[in-house]
Amino acid sequence: MPGPLNRRARTLEEAALNMGALYAGAPQVHFRPLVTQPGDVYITSWAKSGTTLMQQMFHQIRMVAATGAGDMDFDDISRMTPWEDTALPLDFDMNVAQRAQPRGFKSHREYERLPSGARFIVTLRDPKETFVSYYRFLDGWHIEPGSIPIEDFYPMWLGGGPGGCDYATHLLSWYARADAPDTLLATYRWAAKNRAAMIARMTEFLGLSLTPEQAAIVLDMTSRDFMHAHKDRFDDAMFCKVLEERIGVPAASDSSKVQAVASDAGAVPPVIAEKIDAMWAERIAPVTGHADFASLAAALDPA
Repeated sequence: MPGPLNRRARTLEEAALNMGALYAGAPQVHFRPLVTQPGDVYITSWAKSGTTLMQQMFHQIRMVAATGAGDMDFDDISRMTPWEDTALPLDFDMNVAQRAQPRGFKSHREYERLPSGARFIVTLRDPKETFVSYYRFLDGWHIEPGSIPIEDFYPMWLGGGPGGCDYATHLLSWYARADAPDTLLATYRWAAKNRAAMIARMTEFLGLSLTPEQAAIVLDMTSRDFMHAHKDRFDDAMFCKVLEERIGVPAASDSSKVQAVASDAGAVPPVIAEKIDAMWAERIAPVTGHADFASLAAALDPA
């Protein structure tokens, strides 16, 4: 395995080389794989589809329910809801005690690769919006700013993040479970615009209860303004540190997952839009009966 570049990648091939070097020979002093427990909760949206918002909502609901107050005393939201697919390079023990129940974990996986007996919170997002958001996220962090044109980003987008899967595999897996009692499924746009309703749905799903005053605390702490003001808690601080130490990607890079302005699907180049539309027509429309994401969202989300 070639060593790391000790700098940001400038091509897709270099990005793959850096990630391979990060995982190869990772130290295993503290790392322990997850020993699952019945009732564990997985927040397992696809990459750039609302995972961070759901992590924050989940953590604040359980903390407010347990203590009466929210909790921002952490450096990285993924320390509160650990991510097994990055635990090896982080040398992280997936079984560390969590601050409140139920236990929660981050993932980008489809249902078939997650433990039975768990519960799942999933938000779905327009694939073109995820494309723009993912590019914005990596350009200037893993990737040297502007070195990979957005038109060339499609192969990296298909990967879906560490431990993930391609967009269609993920969507079809969770869409099939829309009515399953172990799954809370919504679109990211609906959940973000209707946070009070999503908080109520998640609280019930978790078997917890909040007073109206307590729900208002969670509502405030999951707003874009609040999360952007605390964006250093949502910028993969643990991963940034390891990237700098082991493969030379500067930790000072802007890796925040909370942007002041949401990503716009209209920014997708026409050549990429055609590829995404073709993928939808070939794989998703025949199974769901929905010609595009807007149609699927209209059927999935509450009126």
